[in-house]
Amino acid sequence: MSAVQYGILVVEDDFRIADIHRAFIEQSDGFYVVGMARNASEAKAIMAEHAASIQLILLDAYLPDVEGLELLWAIRRDYVHVDIVMVTAAREVETISEALRGGVFDYLIKPIEAARMTQMLTRFRREREALACQGEMSQDELDHVLARLQPGEPSRAKSQARSQALPKGIDRLTLRRVIDGLAAAPDSLTAMQMARTMGASRSTARRYLEFLVAEKAVSAELGYGDVGRPERRYRLLETAHEWLDAL
Repeated sequence: MSAVQYGILVVEDDFRIADIHRAFIEQSDGFYVVGMARNASEAKAIMAEHAASIQLILLDAYLPDVEGLELLWAIRRDYVHVDIVMVTAAREVETISEALRGGVFDYLIKPIEAARMTQMLTRFRREREALACQGEMSQDELDHVLARLQPGEPSRAKSQARSQALPKGIDRLTLRRVIDGLAAAPDSLTAMQMARTMGASRSTARRYLEFLVAEKAVSAELGYGDVGRPERRYRLLETAHEWLDAL
């Protein structure tokens, strides 16, 4: 589990979608839900009381008590420490352009795939952690953190990272077991199913699976278990073995 926990405020007037967001966040390592708001008034009240605990807001562009992106600009003015991700059905270029001018961290168009939400949260955590632990950065380091290079374009930072040891708590042999276990499975697996396959604890299996998701060797999606609760399921990507061999 990530040592740092990032608080999220979900601003969504559709309770069904809000519940899906909550379930996904609660299953994502390093994140927790601080509050749920159905409109701008509730969002402002939660921010006034819990601003210090909130680092990220998932914000719908369509709310019943404000016009367009009015709440985005209000949050930008009053809470400069908070990042905002638009999670909305709004596809109009004018709305997207205004949100980008407002400095949103990301813009997700409904319906959202689990893998895309995972990508956003992983990037958010990576950037926050990188910026928190360094006083200065080189251009290569900054490009790596912000993922500004084009796909396939090399950087010195990326090349150096490949040659360095894996993160603490992650070893190559166990990674191989996880990848081989996913490859042998007829369908996607939950962390608990992977734990049984590995003969390890659920938290260990989840740590390795989330690491592979962050490295884009494994995809994650929300499925529904026997009791109808959403659960995170993991599927191997075609490039996983090549990724491991390249380390």
